[in-house]
Amino acid sequence: MLKSLIRLKRRLVDARQIGGLLARSPKKRIVIGAAGICAPGWVATEFDILDLCATADWERLVAPGSLDAILAEHVWEHLGEAEAGHAARNCLRFLKPGGRLRVAVPDGLHPDPGYIDAVRVGGSGAGADDHKVLYRHDSFAAVFRNAGFEIRALEHFDDRGQFHFVDWDPRDGMVWRSLRFDERNRDGRPNYTSIVVDAVKSAGTIPRGA
Repeated sequence: MLKSLIRLKRRLVDARQIGGLLARSPKKRIVIGAAGICAPGWVATEFDILDLCATADWERLVAPGSLDAILAEHVWEHLGEAEAGHAARNCLRFLKPGGRLRVAVPDGLHPDPGYIDAVRVGGSGAGADDHKVLYRHDSFAAVFRNAGFEIRALEHFDDRGQFHFVDWDPRDGMVWRSLRFDERNRDGRPNYTSIVVDAVKSAGTIPRGA
């Protein structure tokens, strides 16, 4: 009981600290599941402070419609189908009109069988034992489109094994497991990439029920 109370107290203190950082930031930008990696000008959050699906966690940190940007790299594959939609709707609710959610997940159409074995549900790669979904570009985009976002695909493989890339600015959200920034791609080939999507909350968007 005492340990639970101590954990709760630490969680509330951490939430207040994050809320304070956001309040002082000229741009309110957060990283979901940062795992200690966070670019300057962004505020890191972890699951114990901000559960994507827990609306109460969001409300402790920020006001609806107040965030400029959200970044989530290799997070959504840890959510079940219903959780994925709920998390997307929470992001939409707490972003400003024009705000961006940049999100990346493993690519289920990557042509390398070794890559697929590592990232599949229950795969051999780090953290894959908790993967719930292996997305392809269209099924991943649909999660956010169905929540009410406008979608811009940045990186992904298609059904024919062709890699698609649109130039994107890392200052708007750094995705390390991507064509340009993953060290495994030093030879210029997409050896280790992700589905990378920008989901934008357009002006006048009415969030669909979270």
